[in-house]
Amino acid sequence: MAHRIAFLRDMDFAYGEAQRVSPLIRRVVANNPGPFTFTGTGVYIIGQGEVALIDPGPDTPEHIDTLMRALGDERLTHIFVTHFHMDHSPAARPLAERTGAKIHASSIPLIESDCDSVRMEAGDDGEFTPDVTVRDGDRFSGPGWTIEAVATPGHTSHHTAYALVEECALFTGDHIMGWSTTIIGPPDGDMSAYLDSLVKVRDRGYDTLWPTHGPPIREPRPFVQSYLDHRLDREAQVIDQLAGGKRLIKDMVAEMYADVDKRLHPAACHSVLAHIIRLIELGRAGCEGPPCVDNEYWLKRA
Repeated sequence: MAHRIAFLRDMDFAYGEAQRVSPLIRRVVANNPGPFTFTGTGVYIIGQGEVALIDPGPDTPEHIDTLMRALGDERLTHIFVTHFHMDHSPAARPLAERTGAKIHASSIPLIESDCDSVRMEAGDDGEFTPDVTVRDGDRFSGPGWTIEAVATPGHTSHHTAYALVEECALFTGDHIMGWSTTIIGPPDGDMSAYLDSLVKVRDRGYDTLWPTHGPPIREPRPFVQSYLDHRLDREAQVIDQLAGGKRLIKDMVAEMYADVDKRLHPAACHSVLAHIIRLIELGRAGCEGPPCVDNEYWLKRA
């Protein structure tokens, strides 16, 4: 059994309202709940007067109107996007057009799969383009706030978290979510990069993590360590499955994720694939042809 994470699922909020959650942060939760979004996309407004916004969410008239009401007479200057998924980035362009704000995000392109793949999450936002490219360590500021870009590849190749320097807080997008583990779907998702990014966040010493989905994480270091332990336990499970003669990912998932909502099993197949690709890179597993969900795999004896 994989390491158990003490998930955080209690969250006080109301759709359509901007809730102050810290001296510099307000949160608006989009009404798009689901198996991949939990209660919905949490959009964060930073500062007062001249403000920034992180992960604007879905492009629906109701949601855009809610965000515009939340902004009121304030000037939106920066829109930051952690990654280009349909529950995170589509509202960026409509908001930019209505406010004059610039959209900030990584410009690393999505890596598209060259083999059959199940649909996961809300899908990729293929139309997304930033106005301003962000790189690890870049800083942006407004009255009383400073945002630092923190590259956190793994969930996607371009995933970027954003630190609010004044509150020693990190907006983690989908890199770390209090309510659930994160999907790592190859080829754009990379398990080795993800593990490295977890270590990076763990060792930065943030006071609070603010995921795009779910409540804040107030004790980041032990929580992130539990994420790492969970992934390494899953990797050990994959090795055990291969050692036991299972060659197909779907058969491994049926056993490894027996206690998980079956709607999430297709996504789990991709996380197992990510583990297997890592094992192939480490010389522990083999397959014929490019690694895909439907291929057969075997364990290489040490």
